[in-house]
Amino acid sequence: MFTSTFLLVPLLLIASAIGLWQPQHLIPYQAYISWLLAAIMFCMGSSLRITDFSRALKNGRVLLLGMTLQFGMMPLIAWQLCQWFELSLAFSSGLILVGCVAGGTASNLMCFLARGDVALSISLTAISTLFSVALTPLLAALYLDQIILVPALAMARNILTIVVAPVLIGLLLNHLISRILVPFQRFFAGLSMVLISIIVGIIVALNHDHLGQLSWLLVGLVLCHNLLGLGLGFILGLVLTGDHRIARTLAFETGMQNSGLAVALAVKFFGGMVAVPAVLFSIIHNLSGSLLATYWARRGLAK
Repeated sequence: MFTSTFLLVPLLLIASAIGLWQPQHLIPYQAYISWLLAAIMFCMGSSLRITDFSRALKNGRVLLLGMTLQFGMMPLIAWQLCQWFELSLAFSSGLILVGCVAGGTASNLMCFLARGDVALSISLTAISTLFSVALTPLLAALYLDQIILVPALAMARNILTIVVAPVLIGLLLNHLISRILVPFQRFFAGLSMVLISIIVGIIVALNHDHLGQLSWLLVGLVLCHNLLGLGLGFILGLVLTGDHRIARTLAFETGMQNSGLAVALAVKFFGGMVAVPAVLFSIIHNLSGSLLATYWARRGLAK
């Protein structure tokens, strides 16, 4: 898993390069973004067990802390950065949308590499994904109401269709035919990375004319959003729990967003330019997450 995880950044860069320089090969597949995302969610669900949810419920304080950091701090940070630096309408909408979605599945891989609490990471990702059905459209409406009209109900239906349903199907199959699925779970992890890369490539292709207009300001704000999530997630987790494994887990769960979902929602409801911050976030959070996981893996756990 260690080696395969670090293939994600090269895959993302390769897909982005193809989308930028040969967009005609990927643009025709834009209608499949939601299906690709649903496949990723199924792969994640197939690695979960019902006991993962019961474990999360037994650690209710940490679960509540993780959810608060995820849906309380990340959209607030994004909104505040946009206000301070007066980011454009489209890019500010995209950055805030990234802050409003659930944690990304890549956080589970990074948590494993960093010797965090993998069971907690999986539980937080699953629970935040389920809660995102209601919280993502509500938060988007709250933070974007003065900028654009947010179709909250349509967004909720979309999340239910392409996120929750595939996760639950994968979870059910893993419960019923676990022995059959076990040999394929490593394959599912690799497949998820490939599918994420394809999604990013398609979005880059759709926005190749706009990517040349990117400013260092947008790149810097996306990076700042990600690093603040990682840093504050770890610091607050360590201060409030005193457990380094939990703190590392909360860092990844807070700083690594489901940017693939943010891309899909942006394209479906707001247009290609709004998806650009999520595309950048996809690349940046996987790179920063990989580097941080490597550092923590080499350092070990504090005594």
